[in-house]
Amino acid sequence: MSNPAGGTHASLVRYNNPVLVSTTKDKGSERKNAGKKLPPVEIGGKELTQTEDILNSILPPKEWTKNGQLWVQYVSSTPATRLDVVNLQEQLDQKLQQRQARETGICPIREELYAQCFDELIRQVTINCAERGLLLLRVRDEIRMTIAAYQTLYESSIAFGMRKALMAEQRKAELEARIKHLRSEKKDLDQQVDELKNKCDEIEQTSQARKEEEEAKHREEVDFLKETNEQLKKNLESLLSAPKK
Repeated sequence: MSNPAGGTHASLVRYNNPVLVSTTKDKGSERKNAGKKLPPVEIGGKELTQTEDILNSILPPKEWTKNGQLWVQYVSSTPATRLDVVNLQEQLDQKLQQRQARETGICPIREELYAQCFDELIRQVTINCAERGLLLLRVRDEIRMTIAAYQTLYESSIAFGMRKALMAEQRKAELEARIKHLRSEKKDLDQQVDELKNKCDEIEQTSQARKEEEEAKHREEVDFLKETNEQLKKNLESLLSAPKK
């Protein structure tokens, strides 16, 4: 049943009609009674039974303020029939379709609706057997703790993955900058190698030209000396062959 608070979606858990608890005029008396033990809660003039107390501990009542009035809505203690269970299943399927819940994967809407359905089943079982209802409550809380642990693990793994991804991106940027620097350095070194090769070629060409020039000079000197030697030899022979007086 919907409440005056104006909830967007009605819960699958069955509640009693809202009860007006106090208005703004009662705030002064509420302050005076602050710290005092409140009397047992009564609904419709009747004190709550043990089953209703257990139900309220399992499924706490809803409270809201509207137009300066405090409203409370307690969970229903009416036993459920076979028809109620069938209607609950139909309502679950209908709400899953209306709210466009995903059929597979993680879906907060589907999780919320199935949690409400489980709470309604716990309410129905608790009315017939309080001990069985408390055991189901224990199972529900354990499931929630397990899911919360998996969620925490998932969030921590996501955070760890994000940190690793950021570190990888940073490392990638550093490596790209280093590669760029090394390529620039390689280019400079290649340019220096080309310059040194050109200098070597120039030196070799200069050395070869000087060698050829020196060899030409040497040949000229040798030829000149040979000619001189022949001329001197001829002169000597002519002197030796001249008649004596």
